Amino acid sequence: MPDAPLSRVSDVVSSIDPAAPVLIAGPTASGKSALALAIAQAQGGVIVNADASQVYGCWRVISARPPAEEEALAPHLMYGHVAAHDPYSVGHWLREVTEVLRQPARPIIVGATGLYFAALTKGLVDIPPTPDAVRAAGNTMTRAAMIDALDAETARRIDLYNPMRVQRAWEVQQATGRGLAAWQDDTPPPVLPMDRCQPVAVAASKDWLNDRIIRRFDQMLDQGALDEVAAVRPSRRAVRQRLQQGLVAPIPDEAALDVRVVSEERPVLVEPAVAVAHRVGVLCKDERPVAVLDERGAVRGVG
Repeated sequence: MPDAPLSRVSDVVSSIDPAAPVLIAGPTASGKSALALAIAQAQGGVIVNADASQVYGCWRVISARPPAEEEALAPHLMYGHVAAHDPYSVGHWLREVTEVLRQPARPIIVGATGLYFAALTKGLVDIPPTPDAVRAAGNTMTRAAMIDALDAETARRIDLYNPMRVQRAWEVQQATGRGLAAWQDDTPPPVLPMDRCQPVAVAASKDWLNDRIIRRFDQMLDQGALDEVAAVRPSRRAVRQRLQQGLVAPIPDEAALDVRVVSEERPVLVEPAVAVAHRVGVLCKDERPVAVLDERGAVRGVG
């Protein structure tokens, strides 16, 4: 693919080799899934999920998983296949996507979970499973307490604002006696190096993306997002997965699960999701080529 950003979806599709795996990354509401579907419909292939929230069967609406009618237009894998109470890590995802890569169909891997893409293209060390007792202890701790227990190098490398990343690092250190950073230094070769695939980073202007996120939030309410939240409240794991993206964190109890109340508090609820989206967008701008969707659904270039 060319180094310069492309101007239209059709240009992105036509520039892609139909035989090579495709990686599509980008922030929430930037149009990644639509681009993946366009590629699959034009060239064939199977669309593979790389979004940590969309693996859960309980989160179709609130994770903005592709609707059933879109899934019917092209093969989709690794969407909604994990129960709310089941453990699922980047290691689980990498093992599953490795099996997909062994199949004849060309994968179009799309999502916003950077850790998944990093594991796929840079490698992932095989860390022993976390004992249930260690995980249970971590579930009772604050993020600050877990950060205090990390070794300095691990604390320097991970996103300390991401509670799931912090707890994972704490669990590894407690279970193995060795910091996550030390394990990472022993990372094996990647399953799919960047030079064997075609990366596409989808970005967007801040104002356009903010508007898209707000509209998506309203659509989620109309489509029953609060019912999804209420249904999985007993599952700490699934709720924590959404907490990291800021969509249910400010909803403290059952009394607050009311569309009118939530709609009135929309600016507060949407703000964390916007922040996450823009952090992903900044990372995507470091990759080339960059496809930037505008309000017309076209792809435009950036400087």
